[in-house]
Amino acid sequence: MFLTLLRRRNPEFLEDIAQLHASGMLRANTFALDRDAVGANARAFAAEATRLGLTPFAMTKQIGRNPDISREIVRAGITHAVGVDLACAEAATTGGFRVGHLGHLVQIPRHEADRAAALSPLYWTVFNETKALEAAAAAVRAGRVQDVLLRVFAPSDRFYPGHEGGFELSNIVEAAQSVGAINGLRFAGITTFPATLFNAEKSIAEATPNRATLQLARERLEAAGHKNLAVNAPGTTSISVLEGLANDGATQVEPGHGLTGTTPLHAVEDLVEVPAVAYVSEVSHIWNGVAYVFGGGLYVDPVLGSAETQALVVAPGASVADAVPLHVSMPAPEAIDYYATISLDGAQGARVSVGDTVIFGFRPQAFVTRALTASISSVGSGNASVDGIWSASGAALLEPVYS
Repeated sequence: MFLTLLRRRNPEFLEDIAQLHASGMLRANTFALDRDAVGANARAFAAEATRLGLTPFAMTKQIGRNPDISREIVRAGITHAVGVDLACAEAATTGGFRVGHLGHLVQIPRHEADRAAALSPLYWTVFNETKALEAAAAAVRAGRVQDVLLRVFAPSDRFYPGHEGGFELSNIVEAAQSVGAINGLRFAGITTFPATLFNAEKSIAEATPNRATLQLARERLEAAGHKNLAVNAPGTTSISVLEGLANDGATQVEPGHGLTGTTPLHAVEDLVEVPAVAYVSEVSHIWNGVAYVFGGGLYVDPVLGSAETQALVVAPGASVADAVPLHVSMPAPEAIDYYATISLDGAQGARVSVGDTVIFGFRPQAFVTRALTASISSVGSGNASVDGIWSASGAALLEPVYS
C-alpha cells in the first residue's frame, strides 16, 4: 500500500536497497530503514511537539526496536520511548532510549514488576487497583515513587478487540484518590487508546470517542483538585494530528508509524514525514510459472483493511525505476509465511530470475515476525551502507553478509 508512495517520495532509498541486496550487504527477509529520513521525520515531529507543549514518546515496535534507528531518533530530540509491553520497554533501552511510558497496551505481569521498576519509567499505566499495588510494591523496593496513569473508559469508547480495560469514567475521581494514596505511587494522569483513528471512508484521521472521555476525565479530576495532569493520547500519531490533540488537552503523544511515514493517512495524503521503510526479499525458486519469494516478515498490519499486495522485482544491476509492480499472493494469515508467490504472466514475469531482489512497501509490525531490520545510512549519496542487521526483537546484532 506504500509502494507507490515510496517510489514517488523516496526513490533513491529503493534504488540503494536494491543495490545493497544484490551485492550481499542486505539480507532477504529484512525491513530496511532509511536512517536519515527517519531522523528528519523525528526532528520535525519533536519541533512541532515542542511548539505545542506536547511530550513525545517513541513507539519502536513496528521497526523491531532497531537500535541504530533508535539512536537516530534520540539524536533528533525524542529521548524517551513507550513500551508496548515490558520486553519492548527493555529492548528500547538498547538504542539509548529512556523509558517514558509502560504498562499501557500490555499490563506488567505480577512477578515482573521489579524488572519494570528497574527501568525507572516516567509513567506506568495501571488498569486496576491490584496492578497499582504491584507497581507500588516494586517502586518501594526500588527506592522510588512511581508516577502512574490510569486508563479511563466510558461505555461509548472504542477499543481494538483484546485491548479493553481500565477505570470507568464515572468513578475516575475516586480511583485517582485511591491509587494516589498507595505508598510508592503518585497519581499523575490519564490515558486511553486509541485517541485518534483513520476513517477509511473519509480518508481522514479523526478523534475517537475516547478523546472526549479523556477531556471529561481531566475536567472532573481538575475540579477535584488534581492539577498539572498528564494526558496521554496515543494512536495514529503524525505531525498532522498534533495540533488537534493539543487543543483537546493532550500532553503526551506516542509516534510510531509517524516516524517512518506509514500511518494510514500517509497512504492517501502527502504529509511532512517521508516514507522510510521497505521490506526486502528475493526470489527463492520458480515452479510451474510461479516465483516463490522468501518470507518471514510478511505480516501486513491490517489497519487499512484487506488490499492487494504488490512488489517490485529487480534484477542485479537493474534500476528500480524500470520495474513494474507485480501482484503478490500472500500466505494466509493462519499459515506460516515461508513464501509469498508471484505469478509470472506477461513480459515482465518472463524476466524474473532466481536471486532477484523483491521490494515490498507494506505497513510493518516487525516485532511480531521473524524478520530482520537494517538501518541504511547515506541514502542517495552514492555511498549508501548498512549500519547493522538486527533481529526483530532488537536484541541481537547480526553481521552484514558479504558475498
